[in-house]
Amino acid sequence: MARRFRGESHHKVDTKGRVSIPASFRRVLEASDPNWKSGETPELVIVYGDHRRNYLECYTIEAIEEVDAKIDALPRGSMERKMLQRLFHGQSFPTSVDETGRLVLPAKLRQKIDLDKEAFFIAAGDTFQIWKTETYEQEELSATEEWLDELPDDFDPLIFLDQNTNDKQTES
Repeated sequence: MARRFRGESHHKVDTKGRVSIPASFRRVLEASDPNWKSGETPELVIVYGDHRRNYLECYTIEAIEEVDAKIDALPRGSMERKMLQRLFHGQSFPTSVDETGRLVLPAKLRQKIDLDKEAFFIAAGDTFQIWKTETYEQEELSATEEWLDELPDDFDPLIFLDQNTNDKQTES
């Protein structure tokens, strides 16, 4: 199983769009890039997507290859395949980490998410997201807090993992 991204952090963005990637994230990128060798920089793909997406989703090479394989399995010419190709192939930016551990985010990507002086990085399993801090706090953090507030005080979200296991056992 591939390594997972974990954690969150804030990093300064300079006027040229350079932003440091958390060191632990760089290790996952290296481990998930089949062409990476010590002394080189790992590659990744930034998917910026459609107008509804207010963040940048950064895929390891292994993760984007998994998405590509699923898109390729769809019937050629189907609307689903065309749209997913547009969202994941067309609206993406292949890049690599520079030798100092930074990403250079083009102006187009920074403008799309209104990124200025600070970027918020948050792990999402085999991807990580880059947000404008204020946008993340307004949209995602508040949605998570609302969801948790609807649950009983003594509720443990880990129970959802057990439900998945029980569903699989029931299907057998």
